[in-house]
Amino acid sequence: MRVQLVSHRGGWLARDGVRRDGCQCRGAGATAPDGARGTTHRPTSLRRGRGNEGRPFILGPDGCYDHHLNRFLRDLENWGVRSENSRIAYSTDVVLYCRFLHESRGGKSIWDTDGADLRAYKAVRLHGNGPGSVSVATWNRSVAALDKWVQWSLYEGLLPAEPFRYVDKTVVSPQGPKRVRVNADAEPEVPRQAIRFLSHEDFMLWRDVGLRGLLPDGSPDAKWRGRNGERNALFADLLVCTGMRLGEAASLLTTELPPVTGRRLVGDITVSAAVAKRGRARTVYVRPRVARDLHHYLGMERDELVQRRRVQGVYEAVADRLPVRRASRHALVVENGTSWAYSRIGAADRARLVRVDDRGSVVGPLCLWLGENGLPLRSSTWQSIFQRANERCATFGLDFDVHPHTLRHTFAVHMLGLLLRQTVRALGMREDRRFTHAEVKRLLIGNPLRKLQLLLGHRHEATVYTYLDVLDEAQEIVLAALGDWDEQAAALERIPLDAEEDR
Repeated sequence: MRVQLVSHRGGWLARDGVRRDGCQCRGAGATAPDGARGTTHRPTSLRRGRGNEGRPFILGPDGCYDHHLNRFLRDLENWGVRSENSRIAYSTDVVLYCRFLHESRGGKSIWDTDGADLRAYKAVRLHGNGPGSVSVATWNRSVAALDKWVQWSLYEGLLPAEPFRYVDKTVVSPQGPKRVRVNADAEPEVPRQAIRFLSHEDFMLWRDVGLRGLLPDGSPDAKWRGRNGERNALFADLLVCTGMRLGEAASLLTTELPPVTGRRLVGDITVSAAVAKRGRARTVYVRPRVARDLHHYLGMERDELVQRRRVQGVYEAVADRLPVRRASRHALVVENGTSWAYSRIGAADRARLVRVDDRGSVVGPLCLWLGENGLPLRSSTWQSIFQRANERCATFGLDFDVHPHTLRHTFAVHMLGLLLRQTVRALGMREDRRFTHAEVKRLLIGNPLRKLQLLLGHRHEATVYTYLDVLDEAQEIVLAALGDWDEQAAALERIPLDAEEDR
């Protein structure tokens, strides 16, 4: 079961002629319930259902719009699912279950489901041998999505009773053991996988060979036919030197970049609450070299691309653009004169922002990262770019499996090493001595780990403890801490430790 969803004005629809992985529905060329074509008009049922731009919606096997089920999708944010990626994942999980009920359980509706249906779904989805089988973590997320639907439906009075069976279990939380009520068909959590990260040398090798198209010895590859190598390498540099998540970096606006005066970097990057996980805004500190490279990309490669596409009329043809008259480091003014803070602009709306001149003509997109068509790149495109880089490295016998989140882990591990070295210096201890695991913990618990927590945007300080195990296994990081990153030390001192505690 491969999810094949395409962003479409008003929600998510399948590609032409391809059924979506969910309730059986037609592609963009299908006739909507009110007779409107899906590619040109929003169906009347969607307008009545108050479908929002860019939000997922579900069409049934007969093309109908289930108002209650789609109202649940719209209410996910109010029920604690605040991340856009999580809402899309939950929506997909519900859709997959709907399809299973329709195709394998006699055309059942989700409103008639019961425990036997969920157990049958588990047998196929978790224990099956087909291409649609998933990991324990993915299965538990599916169960969480269905449990959220049950809670919401009971609250709304749409279900007479709980369709699934629940049991009480003791779990370990950051506050200690506690009793919780869980779905009987949820699986015990598997041990967390070891943190995957790269040494500085391995990152440079993967970036130069996989993204920039060089040979392993650093020389040009005459057979390289890739494009945008420098742009892609710069994106990887941004991730590895800031610890930003993929969605955070992919949705950056040109006006959010800190200015560079000569060799001096003025300001930092604020990760907006609208794109950060769980809406937790934070500041990240970009290296001056990377900041200069970002501005070089902005003023040269990106500007040349925008000018070409502008002459071709690409931006004027975008129907759902959001014209911007003026923009500063923290807010912008749209065409009707309304000021809009970046902290309230989500990833979907950021992709629609275009700057216009005094005559209303489109100058270009505000999103920093653009594809060959001159339009903003999706996060999924970056995933594909990283995968192609891994495949290219494999052709040279280089065994890399790097994903955007790998670079976030890489930042965290090396930054923790740097924080430890700073602590050792402050205490007047020898930097070349070896530390036991217990000694490393004693040195780091407190201010250094709190700083790392703030840099990564984690909710709990305990979340970063997992990196301590990596330090125990890689003492050379503790001793070296990548001297190339020492310039970040001054920035670390500016992180306020008396910030408001997580709520």
